[in-house]
Amino acid sequence: MELKLASPDQVAMVYARDLKPSFPPSELKPLANIQAMCREGCYRPWCLFDGEEIAGECFVWLGRPGWALLDYLCVTENRRNSGAGARMLELLRLAEPEGTVILVESEAPVHAPDPAMAERRLEFYARNGLRTAGYDTDVFGAHYKTLYLSAEPVPDNRLMEENRFIYQKHFSKEKYDRYVRIPRDPEAGAVSQVPWNGD
Repeated sequence: MELKLASPDQVAMVYARDLKPSFPPSELKPLANIQAMCREGCYRPWCLFDGEEIAGECFVWLGRPGWALLDYLCVTENRRNSGAGARMLELLRLAEPEGTVILVESEAPVHAPDPAMAERRLEFYARNGLRTAGYDTDVFGAHYKTLYLSAEPVPDNRLMEENRFIYQKHFSKEKYDRYVRIPRDPEAGAVSQVPWNGD
């Protein structure tokens, strides 16, 4: 199996086949947004190919050089529990420039519709070498734990700076202030979940 960048048609196919059934509206960017970001060069749609078949995808949203956010990681239904997810993370380390810190936002079990599934995702990331940051985020009303892939520990203030930048460079200040909280403030109260609004 190898990790390769998907074509626009392949992105549309895996979006409909894998991402749409797997992520709630508050977490799923519209396909048009993803395709526009690919054209702009700030988004890499990596897919795991087994011959001609796509076994999964790990889409990466680029920040400043050396920083990225793992936007989606998804394995096709027939490949789940086969090691394909771990293989994608392993190949992603090699595909992105050496030294890149890859941020991950994974659903917090406490507010997840399926807390057991959210726990399993966090355990999966921990098994595969991701570190847990000391802050959570709130994006479009979805509460996330923050993890990151890095050879060395990174201070939380540095992680937060780069985490914010990824959203701030794409959103207007008004949209960022309304929909994004980095770090999440538990005292601020819950934000109602809304569909991803990236226009």
